[in-house]
Amino acid sequence: MRKILITAFAIAMAISPVTYGEGASPQPNTRARPATAIAQQNMNTLKIRLTVNGKTVIATLADNPTARDFHSLLPLTLTLDDYAATEKISYLPRKLFKDGAPAGIDPSVGDIAYYAPWGNLAIFYKDFGYSNGLIKLGTIDSGLEALKVTGSVKVRIESIGD
Repeated sequence: MRKILITAFAIAMAISPVTYGEGASPQPNTRARPATAIAQQNMNTLKIRLTVNGKTVIATLADNPTARDFHSLLPLTLTLDDYAATEKISYLPRKLFKDGAPAGIDPSVGDIAYYAPWGNLAIFYKDFGYSNGLIKLGTIDSGLEALKVTGSVKVRIESIGD
């Protein structure tokens, strides 16, 4: 049995599409992608849609455990309240998973974040400084202007392509 396995391994190495030269590193076969790479790509490009007053906002979620936990809550209908003329916020139905998250972030315009101390979603439409307890969930790709309105807005958040 061992001889068969060694022979099979030798044949597989001989016909492998990977070529080795002195000092060269292996080059993977780019025609086939492992399932884990496909799953990783799907998470890296997970899109959500926010509908605000009939306008569509498209965003990409970050690849982190807190963003995945947020995604598990979708679809959601929330009322976003204006906070400090900088962001729209709303409390979520439950606290999100935050283990392993950074201590905080410096959000940029268009960032979607979770403020762990309060348990709320925050969508930044103006620049803001570093905040402890803020965890990035994603980034607005298009339609941010729909959130740059005075006062509260009702929003429907759903995953695209589930």
